[in-house]
Amino acid sequence: MDKSENQKTAFISIVGRPNAGKSSILNAVLGSKVAIVSHKPQTTRTCIRGIMTEGPVQLVFIDTPGLLKPRSRLGKYMVRSVVEAISGVDACLLVEEAGEKISPSSRELIEKFKKQKIPALLALNKVDLLTDKSVLLKQIAEFSKLYDFKAVVPVSALDGSGIHSLKEELCKMAQPGIHFFDDDAITDQPERVIASEIIREKMLRLLSSEVPHGVAVNVEKMSERAGGLTDISAIIYCEKESHKGIIIGRNGAMLKRIGTYAREDMENFFGCKINLKLWVKVRENWRNKADALRAFGYDSSDFDK
Repeated sequence: MDKSENQKTAFISIVGRPNAGKSSILNAVLGSKVAIVSHKPQTTRTCIRGIMTEGPVQLVFIDTPGLLKPRSRLGKYMVRSVVEAISGVDACLLVEEAGEKISPSSRELIEKFKKQKIPALLALNKVDLLTDKSVLLKQIAEFSKLYDFKAVVPVSALDGSGIHSLKEELCKMAQPGIHFFDDDAITDQPERVIASEIIREKMLRLLSSEVPHGVAVNVEKMSERAGGLTDISAIIYCEKESHKGIIIGRNGAMLKRIGTYAREDMENFFGCKINLKLWVKVRENWRNKADALRAFGYDSSDFDK
């Protein structure tokens, strides 16, 4: 019998408001880090695919930016990517913080589920932070009034509780169909994109709240030497001269920290030694410039509108 005859697959978009833990849940479900995470909102800027294959079932997850009110061309791109990610998928996974009230952005997403008649699951994340678990029952009841979710699963991406149950429910969304990716694949992101995102994650974690949202990373060179050493050269773009000074730090100390932590993550992910070189340049107001957004990989035909 052809192996493909027993295969099942599903494309599932992970959606929710900023900082709910969408990327953390994706990483927990996959058992591998493919999406950067931080405590700051708007960490995810583009839709990232994560791939989980267990036996005959392959799930392709689309991790989306948090739905927000756009304040720049980049913000509009992020909102647009969420809307597009909901269309044409087999199911959606709505991620909410356990114990929190239903936000306007969550209600907006649920209305999109209704309009497109999309099967959806609800994950209530960060249950490990709840001291009174009884609030979950009230929260579940409120969400259930708004939509007929296929399943509601309390989870903690941090300690892993509920993740196995969530995976079981997600697998139920799969329908007969061929696998679109190799069974050992965990993401379809190009290596240069992964490297740039790892660098940006370190800035999100190490720098003050104002600076990281105004930075972009462009990996200009990624080449392997004989013996397995990979050279990576990247430019960090920021919007202000004052931000450039903060990123570099006194005597280059901050840039060195960013590079050290990024190199360690890259070596773990790529499985090889990395020689990482970083430079910092200023490109004023790049988040509102169509040519800059395209250059940094945020490609869209209507940036100029």
